[in-house]
Amino acid sequence: MTSYRGVLGKIEGLQRGFTSGTAAQAASKAALLMLISGDVIDEVSVTLKGGLTLVLPVTGQSVSEESASCGIFKDSGDDSDITHGHEFCAEVCWSPIPGIELLGGKGVGTVTKEGLPVKPGNPAINPNPRRMILKDLEALLPEGKGIRLTISIPDGESLARETWNPRLGVTGGLSIIGTSGIIEPKSSKAYKASIALSANVIKKSGNREIYITPGYVGEGYLEGKRGVEPHSILKVGDHMGFALDSAAARDFEHIYYVGHIGKMAKIASGIFNTHCKYGDARLETVAAFAAAAGASQEEVLQLLQMKMAEAAVPFLQEKNLQATFDLINERIIERSLLRIKKEIVFTSVILDLKGIVLSELSHG
Repeated sequence: MTSYRGVLGKIEGLQRGFTSGTAAQAASKAALLMLISGDVIDEVSVTLKGGLTLVLPVTGQSVSEESASCGIFKDSGDDSDITHGHEFCAEVCWSPIPGIELLGGKGVGTVTKEGLPVKPGNPAINPNPRRMILKDLEALLPEGKGIRLTISIPDGESLARETWNPRLGVTGGLSIIGTSGIIEPKSSKAYKASIALSANVIKKSGNREIYITPGYVGEGYLEGKRGVEPHSILKVGDHMGFALDSAAARDFEHIYYVGHIGKMAKIASGIFNTHCKYGDARLETVAAFAAAAGASQEEVLQLLQMKMAEAAVPFLQEKNLQATFDLINERIIERSLLRIKKEIVFTSVILDLKGIVLSELSHG
């Protein structure tokens, strides 16, 4: 078997890994395969959102006529992920109710506040991992049969204390996350080098425009709704400022910033490396511009009490304060042009987590 690490590959010498969503997907599929066959399996193949297939080793196998369980140890590659090397487990039991019931077990958090991709009261299993898990299991489940699937992380509750989960309103454990299923190492010299190299390739390809986005929300919007070719998109993680500098140095005629409200609010406040260790003024920024858009003192206080900038989106829309997003965007453009000290056509697009445009403004 070819090592899954080799299949994942490296970026500038740093090993890619797989997400908690992929670990849960693989454990769930392996458990159902064992329940159906009655046999223990030692490895399982899973296909990720982008079409890449991984073959992962299975651990802790247990099979009976009524249930099966197993685990997958998470491999985050060279990314400093707190869940690296920890086990993600799945148990499936036959159910008299047709279909799949998905539950969060020990160590999987429960969402308690609005603003996250999962509604309060549900296990913190994000939409894409949930879709991938159910897609695999629905393809295997015999017609008319039903199962109850429980995903757990044995030491998830203790690990969660070292994350932002308690602050974000996720209690009792970790979140099952992952958009593409792959973890790409961030916040390193090698990552910056790859950004500069990619910007150079985009320029050398004859492009006069460059689209800078922190991640998959912006990338999905650009490719799916704007029809932008992937080779014109620079996906940069937290390094929005470095990417802007790289684009400006290569004399692109038009630079686009495209990202979700959480990242973009940081840029409006002058934080161009959006990793949390460099600062976080998202809600303060949103609240300040909401006040400028006409929010009352009570509404400003409500915004400041939220846990995530994304939670402010439906609130501002409900209060007819959508002008807030344009004001934030104006400041993003102002800060960005001040940084590069160059007259250039610059467009900033703020999205919600679903990739819906909240504001689009241009200068020049």
